[in-house]
Amino acid sequence: MNKTSIPSPDAINRQWFLVDAENQTLGRLATQVASVLRGKNKPNYTPHLDTGDFVVVINAEKIRVSGNKPEQKLYRRHSGRPGGMKVETFNALQARIPERIVEKAIQGMLPHNTLGRQLFRKLKVYKGPDHPHAAQQPQSLVIESTPSE
Repeated sequence: MNKTSIPSPDAINRQWFLVDAENQTLGRLATQVASVLRGKNKPNYTPHLDTGDFVVVINAEKIRVSGNKPEQKLYRRHSGRPGGMKVETFNALQARIPERIVEKAIQGMLPHNTLGRQLFRKLKVYKGPDHPHAAQQPQSLVIESTPSE
């Protein structure tokens, strides 16, 4: 019988990756970043442990979506008070806080429990090309796109 090995917390090697979101499709970028955050690209992936890497996303304001989504896709948030629902379109949110669009897309692809919240803390999203994580020497992560793009 084969034994399943579980990596110890000190044996997990975390790396930093840099993703440029310029002219990337939102959903394709989000799935691949969520996979790296979970650690699914590593041989020691364990579903119930945080084996993933840190990801820095830059140029969040240049992300794109297809079709009529810029006008029709809605982002909702609620203050918790009666009548506190706020609804915003993709274009309006991109003009105001473009980082939130990328964060919400990736957060929706992570587990909805304490592990998912722990993984989400390793995601850093920035509006322009500058980021404060140069000391970590992030490696460039190429997002694969479809051949037609």
